[in-house]
Amino acid sequence: MKVSETTLGLFELIKEDWETHFKDWKQCGFRAVAVYRFGVWANSINYRIVRAVTMRLYWFLYRWSRNFYGIELLYTAKIGRRFLIGHQGGIVIHPNAIFGDDCLIRQGVTVGDTGRGSDGKAPHMGNEVHIGAGAVIMGNIKIGSRVSIGPNAVVMANVPAESTAFGNPARIIKTPKPYLKEEKKEQSKDESAK
Repeated sequence: MKVSETTLGLFELIKEDWETHFKDWKQCGFRAVAVYRFGVWANSINYRIVRAVTMRLYWFLYRWSRNFYGIELLYTAKIGRRFLIGHQGGIVIHPNAIFGDDCLIRQGVTVGDTGRGSDGKAPHMGNEVHIGAGAVIMGNIKIGSRVSIGPNAVVMANVPAESTAFGNPARIIKTPKPYLKEEKKEQSKDESAK
């Protein structure tokens, strides 16, 4: 899974994140994501002196965000567009984690490696992944697109797209597609009308 490449600049991405966070700049999740976006931008500056100064500012803001909001989101993680942090507190995202677009995480979420011998490999999330409060996602695993992970779930295995994972250890069920039922009803109405 790969984060979509974007041509949006720093301010366009931050504006998009602000809109995702209900246009409320006071939300801690928005501030943490804005600091993350600033860190990614600062690290991409070609001029070494300017990069050194902006990265120093980034590290100050990162520590402030981590210590005051309890959101640990390092600039080395790969985060897609419109990333929503629903509530603050106890959020740890591994520096090598990858999130697709339109993902949502809530308070108390840990996304990390398994520890010893894991070589720093972290989970890869697809697009539209929703992670419930207190969930733990560990290891070099892949979470497909349009997946919901329930509160307090412990996920240590791959989760296929359009599924739901819940429980400890996580059990995986396929998410029903309600729009398919509606399409079948419409098709049966059309056939009966003929």
